[in-house]
Formats: sequence, structure tokens, C-alpha cells
Amino acid sequence: MDKKVNKQRDDYLTWDEFFMGVSKLAAMRSKDPSTQVGACIVGSDNRILSIGYNGTPNGIDDDVFPWDREGNPLETKYLYVCHAEMNAILNYRGSRKDLENAKIYVDLFPCNECAKLIIQAGIREVIYLCDKYAETDGVIASKKMFDKVGVKYKMLKRTKEQITLNLK
Repeated sequence: MDKKVNKQRDDYLTWDEFFMGVSKLAAMRSKDPSTQVGACIVGSDNRILSIGYNGTPNGIDDDVFPWDREGNPLETKYLYVCHAEMNAILNYRGSRKDLENAKIYVDLFPCNECAKLIIQAGIREVIYLCDKYAETDGVIASKKMFDKVGVKYKMLKRTKEQITLNLK
């Protein structure tokens, strides 16, 4: 039996905390003034495959498109913004085979449109921080679809409320 030379740190991040931290960091790229969401797709070997955040499609100047939440639909963000899950899936440049059995870490529980993309991509688990829209038709539909095809979902069990990143 090998003898331990040094005691290792015991305050390190779990894999789930680490990947959710990457997701939260990606969310900081979003220009949405009310809701910033990030997503991180991770393979079964705990390697990051792709990252995304909510924002306008490539090539669209997000300074000239609306970010409002209410009003005429054409004057709100909802018809123009790509969700973080969509962007993470579309940003992936490897073999689609690698997405099969992957996990996706995301701030908010996925809407029904993102749930369809997650299922189609072959992602098998969703780890999320918040389910504040749990009572909406979109999230209820997401859970029905996930349950039907066997995509697991769980809220992150946090051991830390905050992770500090120092860029010194």
C-alpha cells in the first residue's frame, strides 16, 4: 500500500460544482439585462465538450435588437435570443457521437424547445441550479419529454453557495 506523503486539500470543487461554475462564468458573457444563462456540456470522461450562453445568433448586432421582456413580441427579446443550451449544442465542433450520454450543466431548467434539442443531441443528464419556471407549460413539457426518453435531471446539490474567481 502506498503511503500518503502530503494531505490533500479538502475544500476543492466537486466535478458538478466545477462544471456549474464554468456554466455560470459563460453566463457572464450574456448581454441580456434580466436573465443571464450559461450551459456547459461534459462528456462521460469529465471533459468539457462545449459551452454556450444566451444571446443573439452569430452575425446579428445585439446592440440593435431588443432586450425587453414585455410588449409587442417583435419588440421583445424572445423571438431573437438563442438559449444557452442551444448555443452549447450548436457550438460543439466534434463528432455527434461524443454528445451521446453527455451531461449538460445549466443555470435554469431547460424550456421545452431546449429539451427537444438536448434529447435530439443524445445528452442523457441535465444538472441545473434553478427551476423557477417549474409551473410553466414549457418546463412541464420538458420534464414529460425527459421522463419519456430517460433523460435524467437533478438540481445541483451545493456544498458552496459562492465560488470566488481571482484573476490576479
